[in-house]
Amino acid sequence: MTHTPQRSIKSRAALAGHPLHPVMIHFPVAALMALVASDLAYWYTQDPFWLRSGLWLAGVGAFGGWIASVAGIIDLITVARIRRLITGWSHAIVAVVMLSLASLNWLLRFNEPGAVLPWGLAISLVTACLIALAGWLGGQLVYEHAVGVDVEKSP
Repeated sequence: MTHTPQRSIKSRAALAGHPLHPVMIHFPVAALMALVASDLAYWYTQDPFWLRSGLWLAGVGAFGGWIASVAGIIDLITVARIRRLITGWSHAIVAVVMLSLASLNWLLRFNEPGAVLPWGLAISLVTACLIALAGWLGGQLVYEHAVGVDVEKSP
């Protein structure tokens, strides 16, 4: 059962009233999801191209995700109404675990490219599942708690 929030929860990490975290997270998410496809392509073809693309996708996903997380952390720490939400903390914890795995995955590829099978692929798959969970929790923050949404102006 969803409820309509009575008032918005404004983001402090915003530009012209638009929250930065949801804007910044798209590229890292896309890179980490594409990493699964790249790993599967390498497993199927053994073409070194997929090792190189996987290294770049893992790097863009991990580093971009940490940069985007700064905006989310600013909101979590500085906005009391977000800080009181279990969903906010759950989203943050899942995201930190996911980004830690993504960083480990990049480091593994950087130091030992041949370790993509099986460990890189396994980490990529777990990371993709955590992205889905973090996205679902982020959706709850937006749609159930109106974090960063101006419900007062909505029809």
